[in-house]
Amino acid sequence: MSSFYEELEKRGEELGMAREEMALYAAKRQGEFTVEDYRRLPDEVRAELIDGELIYMEAPGYTHQELIMELSVELVNYIRANKGACRVVQSPLDVQLDCDDRTMVQPDLIVICDEKKIVRKGIYGAPDLCIEILSPSTRKKDCTLKVQKYMNAGVREYWIVDPDKKAVITYRFEGEDIPGISMYTFQDKVPVGIFEGSLEIDFQEILGRLRFC
Repeated sequence: MSSFYEELEKRGEELGMAREEMALYAAKRQGEFTVEDYRRLPDEVRAELIDGELIYMEAPGYTHQELIMELSVELVNYIRANKGACRVVQSPLDVQLDCDDRTMVQPDLIVICDEKKIVRKGIYGAPDLCIEILSPSTRKKDCTLKVQKYMNAGVREYWIVDPDKKAVITYRFEGEDIPGISMYTFQDKVPVGIFEGSLEIDFQEILGRLRFC
């Protein structure tokens, strides 16, 4: 039984799920789940759907959330100062990445510049920039599976921010047969590729404001 099933079984009664509802999930194998199955989950169960597999997500920690807030402020301030049309949105927000019924992800932070992709339930299509803040439960997924998924879906740029190692890895997919990969530390200024480097986020300055827990 996968960690997703274990969590659902453990918390099902606590969340008021009927045994019949839980049985619907137990009847399917990983790889067979759809967006409809994903949307039936109780609000209290955080999960992502990737290629038909439901993946349980633990609640993030304090430093994780503070980093999201810091990066959001930097991005929003830049866009507003330059009268840009892009929007910055934090998780939880459903992103139907491949516009199919087999994948629904919740990146920690996105920048979306095509308003036609904004729908009532979230985002339909690939954001321009996705940022994931690593945690122990998401490290493998964010560093391997999501790199390929975001590249194939048409995400222009992907950042992996590692608060434990105080490192940032950026992937630029736009116009590249092979992704452009750059590595930084929390002592560096990291250029935002979708803005052609006109915005650099000073991680050393952010580091000075963070509280690590």
